[in-house]
Amino acid sequence: MAALPIRDRRGNALVDFRFATEQEPACLVEQVTVSASLVVVGHADTVLMIFDSWRKQWELPGGTREPGETTREGAVRELREETGIHVPDLTFVAVAEFDLTKPERRELLTVYRVHLEVVPRLTVNDEALDFRWWPPSEPVSEDMSPLDAEIAKLVVGSSAT
Repeated sequence: MAALPIRDRRGNALVDFRFATEQEPACLVEQVTVSASLVVVGHADTVLMIFDSWRKQWELPGGTREPGETTREGAVRELREETGIHVPDLTFVAVAEFDLTKPERRELLTVYRVHLEVVPRLTVNDEALDFRWWPPSEPVSEDMSPLDAEIAKLVVGSSAT
């Protein structure tokens, strides 16, 4: 795994990744709100990446919480909206901390995972223009978020233990 922090081409940085239980985020986020969730969807030895229509890169499904939504509810909703996959039983894995640009801010995201035995039918939409099953053992391509790729590697590496 890469040493943190790591940066993407826009200057955003993954500065910390903490494995935790779902009860811990409240303790971890005393001064920073958890604004979004990511989902690592595994199948066999691969992870689902979506091609994001706005950022024009491959990344993990997920996104911003809506008002009144828990991080879990946001993760389930974003996964369904971006891929067509409806899985309410996501496993909480970690909290990822980012230094982001435009505007400059520090954000925490919760990270969930699910492993699928069967490849689901995926739904192309306004947010996700395409899908690919990426083996984390392969190099990160130029058009992939290195931050999301690192999170996927960390989560896949932890599920083997």
